[in-house]
Amino acid sequence: MPPHVLPSREIATDALLPGDPGRALLLAQQLLTKPLMSNHNRGLWGYTGETDDGHPLTVQSTGMGGPSAAIVLHELAELGVRRAIRVGTCGAVDESLQLGDLLRVEAALPEDGVSKALGDGRPVPADPALLERLESLGAGAPVTAVTTDFFYEYDDSPRRDWCAAGAGAVEMEACALFTLGPRLGVALACLLLVTDVFPGGERVRIEPERLEAAVQEMGRAAAHALALR
Repeated sequence: MPPHVLPSREIATDALLPGDPGRALLLAQQLLTKPLMSNHNRGLWGYTGETDDGHPLTVQSTGMGGPSAAIVLHELAELGVRRAIRVGTCGAVDESLQLGDLLRVEAALPEDGVSKALGDGRPVPADPALLERLESLGAGAPVTAVTTDFFYEYDDSPRRDWCAAGAGAVEMEACALFTLGPRLGVALACLLLVTDVFPGGERVRIEPERLEAAVQEMGRAAAHALALR
């Protein structure tokens, strides 16, 4: 039994991976007909059940940042997960993006410690088959995301450099998951909601009610992609 994710019941081979445990609860209540908590250890809330069409699904929070996400993914792989979609939030690097936009991550740039330690410094692609499923559903606009260890900025903003490298959004987990997934035999994709924009260099954040509605839309799209026959 893994030391951090301690499921009280068998988990599904398909999983959604939000960072926020509260968001995991919201998605489980929305997507699963009889959601049952499968993990509460370390505050990493997870739920397992079936969708309306009978598709087994686990919704497991990963916590914030690449190290926590990597631990959770490693243990989910040990427990039998074989496909997973991160459903998270991001800040805009591309100034044309708007609050509430849904993005489909085609590749992630490694600016976080986990991805740098495990990879070769090049952009890491999402799993092609999962990406094709999301694209077929029209789930999100295509984007390259940059993964970083920092939510707040402590130096001059690197957003200009990220934009020059082809990134449209910035977040904290996708590249670590994309890098680790193939090593573990888990196919990974990612949907992101734009929750922060930076007009004039100042952070503007999405309203909570609008965020909740957008998260539910994102969760439906990800669950539908996993359930496609």
